[in-house]
Amino acid sequence: MATQVLNKGVTRRRFLSGMIAASAASVVGTSLLAPRKAMAATDTKATFTGEVLSGSHWGAFRAKVVNGVWVDTVPFEKDKHPTTMINGVREVVYNPARVKYPMVRIDWLKHGFKSDTAQRGDNRFVRVPWSQALDFFYHEMERVQNNYGPSALYAGHTGWQSVGKLHNAGTMMKRGIGLHGTTLGKMGDYSTGAAQVILPYVAGAMEVYEQQTSWPLVLEHSDTIVIWGSDPIKNLQVGWLVPDHSPYAYYDQLAEKVKKGEIKVIFVDPVVTDTQKTVGGEQVRVNPQTDVPLMLAIAHTLYSENLYNKEFLADYTTGFDKFLPYLLGKTDGVEKTPEWAEKICGVKADEIRALARQMASGRTQIIGGWCLQRMQHGEQYAWMLVVVAAMLGQIGLPGGGFGFGWHYNDAGSITSNGPLMSGFSGVTGVPPIHNGSYNGYSTFIPVARFVDCIKHPGTTIKYNGQKVKFPVMKMAIFSGNNPFHHHQDRNNMIEAWQKLETVVSIDHQWTATCRFADIVLPATTTYERNDIEQYGNHSNAGIIALPKIVEPMYESKDDFEIFRELCRRYDREEAFTGGKTQMELIEEIYNGARLQGRGLGVRMSNFKKFWETEGFIEFPEGQEWVRHESFRKEPDLEPLGTASGLIEIYCKTIADMGYDDCQGHPMWFEKTERSHGGPRSDMYPLNMQSTHPKHRLHSQLCSSTEHRATYAVADREPVYINTQDAAARGIKSGDIVRVFNDRGQVLAGAVVTDDYMAGVCRIHEGAWYSPLEGGKAGTICTYGDPNVLTQDIGSSKLAQATSAASALVQIEKYTGPVPAVTGFNGPTEVTDINPLFPAMDLA
Repeated sequence: MATQVLNKGVTRRRFLSGMIAASAASVVGTSLLAPRKAMAATDTKATFTGEVLSGSHWGAFRAKVVNGVWVDTVPFEKDKHPTTMINGVREVVYNPARVKYPMVRIDWLKHGFKSDTAQRGDNRFVRVPWSQALDFFYHEMERVQNNYGPSALYAGHTGWQSVGKLHNAGTMMKRGIGLHGTTLGKMGDYSTGAAQVILPYVAGAMEVYEQQTSWPLVLEHSDTIVIWGSDPIKNLQVGWLVPDHSPYAYYDQLAEKVKKGEIKVIFVDPVVTDTQKTVGGEQVRVNPQTDVPLMLAIAHTLYSENLYNKEFLADYTTGFDKFLPYLLGKTDGVEKTPEWAEKICGVKADEIRALARQMASGRTQIIGGWCLQRMQHGEQYAWMLVVVAAMLGQIGLPGGGFGFGWHYNDAGSITSNGPLMSGFSGVTGVPPIHNGSYNGYSTFIPVARFVDCIKHPGTTIKYNGQKVKFPVMKMAIFSGNNPFHHHQDRNNMIEAWQKLETVVSIDHQWTATCRFADIVLPATTTYERNDIEQYGNHSNAGIIALPKIVEPMYESKDDFEIFRELCRRYDREEAFTGGKTQMELIEEIYNGARLQGRGLGVRMSNFKKFWETEGFIEFPEGQEWVRHESFRKEPDLEPLGTASGLIEIYCKTIADMGYDDCQGHPMWFEKTERSHGGPRSDMYPLNMQSTHPKHRLHSQLCSSTEHRATYAVADREPVYINTQDAAARGIKSGDIVRVFNDRGQVLAGAVVTDDYMAGVCRIHEGAWYSPLEGGKAGTICTYGDPNVLTQDIGSSKLAQATSAASALVQIEKYTGPVPAVTGFNGPTEVTDINPLFPAMDLA
């Protein structure tokens, strides 16, 4: 096993001060530096000392390198609000969880696709040469395509694995596998699965990933900002591209305006968020999963007190007349009054009325988060938020209306006037070798239902007006993706996983997905290859070069090289590369933006100068912008993308689908489990949130040993618990606790705080699954993966999205023997199984 980069207890300052003086071998450990033969032919980076400008999902930085070893990381000077997560990026390269060599699960090596799949997850692998691993990969694809056809081969999952316009792991996989044959695909994602399906019907666009109104206009025109289930200060630390963190300056300005009483900010949330602590303001503590009753009561108040905008509803929406009978209780006998809502959501009726009156008293911007649509019936939250905004009548005005993307991708920043680079395409136009029949099965599945597909082949489900028949999945391929992080109900997943015949995982960290794979291929990190990326997401502040910082570790290869070599096995190598080298492709991507820039009046240097001298190009700032403004000004000429061109409060298209759990207008549906007096709360009284983490990007950086130590509690993932709930259980901060329900159990480290209302706890998603007994369903997770505890049910028949937020648990102080955390090291390697390599050093 690789030596840890840092010893526990060593402070960052002491470590850095000693590092520069130390030799590369003593700093990183000889086991990390030994396999020089695995490095690229050129040795320039192996002996390089200097500074390299680069970027990541956590921002841009300058990497300090000594004798080929990355020793320190300094935030990019143009990033005025860098995240502390930058300190953990170097550890992505140097940590005990690196995938060093091509590996094959021991029983799969013995028996191939007829192996004992119950052994998956036991972490026993054999090192094999690259050529053999790729041969296995290729022959399994051939076997599955020839015997079962494309429906049996799943290559749909994609993830956040890397920045860079060339080396996108998902794109490389789609391009390489797509040249071999068609496969079973996926629809949707885990982040916004419910909202991205419902909102195009209601508002004409997905909304969740779009740019928001420019912050200067919000600061100038808003009287009230309602932040509903969102925490931008926490979540804007990361971005899909390289974030510039520019919105943080606006949140500083917002805090000043709140302090002076110029803007009122209201947080609708059961938790005191980082944003509330930064900005100030008031909080409405709503019971988890009951936001829709609160919204309905706000709508009832707006209507009954004549505070709603009749003209806007008449000119820009359709269907309010069909929604109103439900709101007033004429269709179901239940009037959605504040008194009715109070009993469900826990917010006093008078407080609900006061909130509605405040929102109607001036210009109100509603900032909606994503966590609330990641629950059972999550579509209803997104739909109802738009309805409330429509009743206020300020959609399309500066500082008014609604938005679902404020916490994502530098949202609210002013978009530059610069060009956008295209990326390496996942489509070549070359016909695949295998293009067989799907044999009556669907060509895709909703992504959050993919475990259901494995477990229940032949089942037909309803999805977004269609019928989806699950195929018999035989083989699954994952590249830069970790479904053992983002899918729900881990123990159910482990049982289903045994039905797959072959699983391939391509990654640079020994994630649980790698442990549950049969063939594991070691990929390079972003920092061990050349690439290029936009700097700033919605801001599009510039272009940044991503030159290789250090040489590839061990036998890792970049995704381009992996799939190029795979494609060679079926005579598609040239189709994959397009006849170009990696640097030629990077130059082509850059030159495309350079040509586009000429039309915008933005001059860019030639590629050679950019790459070798500049490394960064900054674009001129663009114009302020208002979301939905064109629709408000010209609804006939600039209609929304809905069936009517208007905001659809009632949607006939959805109504005609006939779903009982998502009907023609937004409604309140009880959950299968809900805290604060809801179903199953007598058995499991705590609602467990599994929101985006504060210290990671999903599961990325969790393997970074020293970075993880800055937030872990008793070497476990923190579980945040209310003071009252902790006292009732004899728990104090720092205790190891057992969090459990009838789906599973995890160990976690307690953080006792009044930031959380009673009956609410939180374990951030992305904590690595670390089973006490690998591969055994039901065993305790030693680190604290919350998806051991979440339920795997579809949000509704419309979106079939994740319902991760609908989870109840119990917590108790753990008093048994404390097991070691199992998830952050490489596999148990076996040396005596493959007679071809009896003397291989697998340490």
